[in-house]
Amino acid sequence: MKITNSNLKDIQNIQNLYTDAITYQKEKKGLPWPTIDKKLIEQEISENRQWKLIIDEEIACIWMTTFNDPEIWQQKNDDPSVYIHRIAMNPKFRGHNILSKVFDWSKDYAIQNQKFFLRLDIASINPGLITVYVKNGFKFIDIHEMGFSKNLPSHYHNTAVCLLEMKL
Repeated sequence: MKITNSNLKDIQNIQNLYTDAITYQKEKKGLPWPTIDKKLIEQEISENRQWKLIIDEEIACIWMTTFNDPEIWQQKNDDPSVYIHRIAMNPKFRGHNILSKVFDWSKDYAIQNQKFFLRLDIASINPGLITVYVKNGFKFIDIHEMGFSKNLPSHYHNTAVCLLEMKL
């Protein structure tokens, strides 16, 4: 197992994993992500914020990190945190406890960057996903009602967002 930054050669694989994740979200009757724009992925790669976990030369999981998320976390954004977004699992690796490895790495990454919290959100009320995150050490914080924001993807518009964090 290896975790490293994604690179431009990974874009097709990343797009495929996002497509698989959107299909899975629809199957589970969740609020699906919109199609993730290739330019956004390229930008995140250039900023070293797009990550991949590789097992046996295959991408098992991808995610994106940032140190700021003011639109969603508002005044709590001032806390030194790593925000994790768009975790997408390769269907072949579902059920293999990959998330725990992502979160273990994320804790180390946060500490290396002098951050005190790991944070993530769910753009809908999804009890199953909340349970998964809580089992991995996150604490449910709040439900925030979002309005419209031109800075956020469409699945955040006018919906409830569940906020979760892990204090390090």
